[in-house]
Amino acid sequence: MSAPPSGGGAPIENRRQLIEYFAAGNKPPAAWRMGTEHEKFGFDKATLKPVAYDGPNGVRALLEGLTRFGWKPVVEGNSPIALLRGKANITLEPGGQLELSGAPLETLHETADETANHLAEVKAVAAPLGVGHIGLGFAPTWTREDMSWMPKGRYRIMHEYMPKRGKLGLDMMLRTCTVQTNLDFASEADMVKKFRVSLALQPLATALFAMSPFKEGAEAGFKSYRSHIWTDTDPDRCGMLPFVFEDGFGFERYADYMLDVPMYFVYRDGKYIDASGQSFRKFLDGKLAARPGEIPTVNDWSDHVTTAFPEVRLKRYLEMRGADSGPFAALVALPALWVGLLYDTTALDAAWDLVKGWSVADHAFLRAETPRTGLATPFKGRPLLELAREMVDIAEAGLRARARLDARGRDETMHLFALRQSLDAGEAPADALLRRWRGEWRGDFAPLFRDYAY
Repeated sequence: MSAPPSGGGAPIENRRQLIEYFAAGNKPPAAWRMGTEHEKFGFDKATLKPVAYDGPNGVRALLEGLTRFGWKPVVEGNSPIALLRGKANITLEPGGQLELSGAPLETLHETADETANHLAEVKAVAAPLGVGHIGLGFAPTWTREDMSWMPKGRYRIMHEYMPKRGKLGLDMMLRTCTVQTNLDFASEADMVKKFRVSLALQPLATALFAMSPFKEGAEAGFKSYRSHIWTDTDPDRCGMLPFVFEDGFGFERYADYMLDVPMYFVYRDGKYIDASGQSFRKFLDGKLAARPGEIPTVNDWSDHVTTAFPEVRLKRYLEMRGADSGPFAALVALPALWVGLLYDTTALDAAWDLVKGWSVADHAFLRAETPRTGLATPFKGRPLLELAREMVDIAEAGLRARARLDARGRDETMHLFALRQSLDAGEAPADALLRRWRGEWRGDFAPLFRDYAY
């Protein structure tokens, strides 16, 4: 989640401003960048339990320690809850998961370097504290009661509201981690095509990056339990958005969708004001119960846009949201997949050809089934593994056409290595975890924390 909003800003005088907010993201291809975000769990190496916010080895100590690398703290109340450095930031998820929101970068080589540097800095601070970090989609052994809530006003509001809308919202907040990439578009038409392609293929990414097969010390019955959790979090703000595939979809239709997503909060004077369940449409009319007589600002709209959680989310860029967090190679492979598919015209056309015949029922089937059965999911007469191979082939061709070389003359296809490994083996990371847990680890989770920690 993002760092605290700024509040204020120009008042919204007409509905057109809501649409123009998204249209302001249009950029020529030369200005396209990629931003990678990833979350990870911190744990006490001695107990293998999650770390709290306070205490000698807590999240606060980690944030304070990271300031020696030039990160500037963002404070809420008396608590540091985020760090800023240049165009990147480090934030906290509700259960203390540490998230890097990377800077907008031009190449995957830069993204890989940024991620590696961040993990090295975190390790340098965390190791003397006896803390490790691991990338998994869902905490494999911890209960809700094991988790500590972070001191952020936004999360207090969500904590109270989430159980009213779904059974698993608190698990989403406390016990999941994801990796996502944020990508640009040139125009409304380009946004629409990229949105449709990426939304249709998001379940394939879920299957390829699945890395959450455990829950509270046992098999969860899913390859990506994290992905399943989103199906029972909040129907008002999650899912596959069938209207994206309808004729006439564009910035205006997405703005209408966001107007129908119930609010969480209004941010004023450094504080979050509870507006959970209330209507942004009424806010536009000055009739919001939480702020009667007040008209929202563009910044209020920007904040509200962050409170929807579909599989692909539109801001002034598109966010790919379907993947579990994982080891370093996966954190780099996720942006490599989507950059390859969406940033080359020929690749984007090929990806569209792959999905354009799918029905709303097909999208719904894949969204429901891939968290459970992953790459083995049967789809149109064949296992999803075969379709995933075609998707990665298209992405590889797109990256090769980009021809962005590193200092050693290697193009960006190198960053698809983790996906090629999975496809060659015919299994996702979750399958490998289950095989090792059932076999060499003999049901013990200590080797998981040992072998997969960064």
